[in-house]
Amino acid sequence: MAALKDKIPPHDDTAEQATLGASLLDAEAIAIAIQYLRPDDFYSNANKAVYEAILGLFNKGVKADILTITGELKQNGKLEEAGGAAYVASLTNVVPTSANAEYYAQTVQNYSLRRAMQRVSNENIAQSFDESLDPRAILEEIQQKLFDLSDNRQAFKAKSVRELIPNVIAALERIQAAKKEFTGVPSGFDELDKLTSGFQPSEFIIIGARPSMGKTALALSMASHISIQKHIPTAFFSLEMSDMSLMLRLISSEAKINSNKLRTGYFPNSDFMKIQEAAGRLYDAPLYLVDMPNMKLLDLRAHARRLRAQQKVAIIFVDYLGLINVENSRIPRFEQIAEVSRSLKSLARELNIPIVALSQLTRAAEGEKPNLSSLRDSGSIEQDADVVMFLHREREYEKKGQDGVNNAANSGANSAGEKKEGTTSLILAKQRNGPVGTVQLTFLSDYTKFTELAKERA
Repeated sequence: MAALKDKIPPHDDTAEQATLGASLLDAEAIAIAIQYLRPDDFYSNANKAVYEAILGLFNKGVKADILTITGELKQNGKLEEAGGAAYVASLTNVVPTSANAEYYAQTVQNYSLRRAMQRVSNENIAQSFDESLDPRAILEEIQQKLFDLSDNRQAFKAKSVRELIPNVIAALERIQAAKKEFTGVPSGFDELDKLTSGFQPSEFIIIGARPSMGKTALALSMASHISIQKHIPTAFFSLEMSDMSLMLRLISSEAKINSNKLRTGYFPNSDFMKIQEAAGRLYDAPLYLVDMPNMKLLDLRAHARRLRAQQKVAIIFVDYLGLINVENSRIPRFEQIAEVSRSLKSLARELNIPIVALSQLTRAAEGEKPNLSSLRDSGSIEQDADVVMFLHREREYEKKGQDGVNNAANSGANSAGEKKEGTTSLILAKQRNGPVGTVQLTFLSDYTKFTELAKERA
């Protein structure tokens, strides 16, 4: 025990310095490092201080280099703690290129995990000798600690109108020359696009509904239209459903095959041709699914930046807002949601693309026509969002109460395989730069897909 006690905790100074050096050489390396590392993952206090400064600049949207990092550290009073200006300048000499940034970051993370396991083990050993503690409580705490281990601004500049006018005129000339019906990213629902002119760059868009109203289905319907029909690069962040579940929904929607049949395997061989054709269309679509439960806000921002830089995604969907974790989980829930909302709005502006986030509504909105006060957890969502939409329709059990025997008969027909359809109102309750209104959609529950009511009737 004494030999272990005297050992230096596992760490790799060179890997830590290489991670920081790569981040100073290439902005993309920072986005990579953020996926793996937090400041506490660095063993050296100097390296930790430098990384905190890098994150500070990253969140401000300022490129990190020797000069900006030195200035940030000096401003925060941590330049000496970080080893001084000479040490910061030497970091870029450790690596000739940022190509291996991911390897360096993973190495630092692995050593940090080893140190964390040692801390947990030492704490557990100490607790096991304390006879005042219930061993079952200790065991539960150990399991929680191990689970926690495994679950592991943009710079502003004032511009004069004189500077802005040439850019505005040039943009108007491009719009006029293009002769496009919609100036933004088309949602696939013509009536909605007439109200919004498509989802506009820098907009933060909220789609709210009570559970099981079809928020994910609507978002996937939009994402598939944008990526498959329009071939516009699209990202879909799923914090609730696995990527396999999303793919089954997409294939069901594209192939027009009952989604329950796909899940259970009860579909005829003749449907395989439809499945293969749908899979072929999906294969060529620039649609990127990010399946990451327990995603932290910092991770989401880093992934979004990488997808924007590497895949040129033009729109991002997030399913859903309430599942995004913030770094400080101890603050009240409404403050956590407010932080997420503000961050997604600033990210939309930084990347200059629309970000569409799904949101739950309060229980009080059940059965009622939703309004802006129905948004759950925080009023900041309403304030930050440029566009707010709500899905609303009567529940099936409500219809049963009204229709009685007829509706029960219809339910039996539907269970036998008949396509169920439900008229759903998409209420455009807020639009910062345009009109509001209501669009009628049809929900095809067999395919978990939305279509426009007029098109479905036709």
